[in-house]
Amino acid sequence: MAQQLFEFGVIMDQVVNHAERLNGSPQMPALVIIEPLTLTRTCILSILRRELPGFEIVEMATTDGLDFVSGRDVCLVALSTGDKSIADPSVEDDLALLVDYCPNASIALLSNRDDEATALAAMHRGVRGFFPTSIPVEVAVAGLRLVLAGGVYRPLPIIAQNGTTAPELLSAAELPSGYLAADAAKDVAEKHLIDFTPREQHVLAELELGLPNKLIAAKLNLSENTVKMHIHHIMRKCAARNRTEAVLRWSGRLSGHERDTSPGAS
Repeated sequence: MAQQLFEFGVIMDQVVNHAERLNGSPQMPALVIIEPLTLTRTCILSILRRELPGFEIVEMATTDGLDFVSGRDVCLVALSTGDKSIADPSVEDDLALLVDYCPNASIALLSNRDDEATALAAMHRGVRGFFPTSIPVEVAVAGLRLVLAGGVYRPLPIIAQNGTTAPELLSAAELPSGYLAADAAKDVAEKHLIDFTPREQHVLAELELGLPNKLIAAKLNLSENTVKMHIHHIMRKCAARNRTEAVLRWSGRLSGHERDTSPGAS
């Protein structure tokens, strides 16, 4: 009888602890994944639980499940829009619901579309992260970390072989408030190409992908301290306050020029 009472007490403690966790007692900040495809959702869930252990990852198929996180400390919501355009009424409705239920959360979109128009439309609606399903998983995770740290992630326009941007880089007026100060883009088109070393150009190319220092170091066979040194030099040459601003300034100044991405020492 005593053993049964003990086991019953343990079970009740587990139930109470679980209920307290759901009702807003001390708990980890939450990251919400909204993806209708079960296999895709569970794969994302598995990866993020491994890569972001400091967050509770909550998954759901649709925004109908947002009641579950009402009142929770939700830092980020990643919404899958599939093949839909940002202007699709269902996407607009979902974004409105996210603002209502998670007003303090950054919003990221997972999209099967990989075009500049979709990315721009997302940014105009206050989305902090735009993740085409065509990017590698390590880049997506690095981008999510950037958004969680208060930054903005989106694949930047690709420079065509003729040296022109296709499509155009976001202008300062088109960027969300706080993403890039107006003076960062002032007279960009009239400025000349900054004299970067080949190695600094290699680091910049990786920064455009949103990769963290550790991955850049591994990819370029450098130490993390060397990568940090290159980033510091890049920011100084760009007169940028952070790495994102440095990348945007560099890309703007390269309009009409061809990047030198040939291997070379720093």
